[in-house]
Amino acid sequence: MLCLPPLPGRHLLFYLCGVSLAFWLTLGGLLIVFFTLAAYATLVERKVSAWIQDRVGPNRVGPWGLLQPLADVLKLIFKESFQPASTYRFLQILAPVLMVTLAVGALAILPLSPHLQIFKGSIGILYLLGVLSLGVYGLSLAGWATASKYSLLGGLRSGAQVVSYELSLGLALLSVLLLTAVRLPNANPLLPHSIVEAQRGGWFFLLNPIGFVIYVIAAFAEANRAPFDLVEAEQELVGGYHTEYSAIRFGAFFVAEYMNVITSSALISTFFFGGYLSPVDGLLGVQSWQPVWQNVWGISWLLLKTLFWVFVFIWVRWTLPRFRYDHLMRIGWKVLLPLGVLNLVVLAGLLLLI
Repeated sequence: MLCLPPLPGRHLLFYLCGVSLAFWLTLGGLLIVFFTLAAYATLVERKVSAWIQDRVGPNRVGPWGLLQPLADVLKLIFKESFQPASTYRFLQILAPVLMVTLAVGALAILPLSPHLQIFKGSIGILYLLGVLSLGVYGLSLAGWATASKYSLLGGLRSGAQVVSYELSLGLALLSVLLLTAVRLPNANPLLPHSIVEAQRGGWFFLLNPIGFVIYVIAAFAEANRAPFDLVEAEQELVGGYHTEYSAIRFGAFFVAEYMNVITSSALISTFFFGGYLSPVDGLLGVQSWQPVWQNVWGISWLLLKTLFWVFVFIWVRWTLPRFRYDHLMRIGWKVLLPLGVLNLVVLAGLLLLI
């Protein structure tokens, strides 16, 4: 809730306009940065895959291929958007819009620095879980609305996969909230800002390694990235949920996937690697700096950690083969879920003894 100092009546409107303008400018700038990162994540993917496979990769459009994402966007915009006659037109259009919206919405809770955050409500993690759980609707709608058996199978797989791995992801998050509540007993553990501040004495991936591994695996499954890309599985389903999509609508799914990768990378960095904190904050006395420099420092470290995890997502995709579907479900229900419960119970017991 925004608390305003008492001001003379005729200046109050100008003050409110200034606050609203600053908010929308900040939000607009972050969205531009986010969409730009998503576009260039596609170029990074192609460059890293070329490096792993000993190829050259994109290098024709612009210097070092840096304009390749722009060329891809222009190609998708000017291509014909084909839609089969038997589809549910409104739902088919809604699905990619929903995917992009949810991918952006999950970033709202991230603390970018000690003094900069878009959403400052008291239910940060609950909001995140709600947004992540809605992502399955975009994939399911895309699969069902196009009246294609391949797409429908991809949509059904997405529902089963996301539900299975959300449980493990939630248990890993509970272990993070438990550590936050113990380290900062007077703070709200549901706030990502509190989670980051609780890591000043040590990042949580060191204190909670099993929860960290579970969260990373579940994040791969939530983002539908290999080896968990069974919802696409081009060898089996031609493309799965987006088989009947073309042109800019297909591009929206493509962008949403990379947005989810960036969002998952930023969340891993926030929950387990200190977010905007650096290993040398105490040595440099960062907390005594001016707020503007604290913001620059914090955003830089969060961006650096996020880019590292984006590289890990790409690296894993071009290294590990796709799981078989029964293996995918077995890992989620018979390995990660019991391991997540055991980790939470053991962690709670150790913290009680300490």
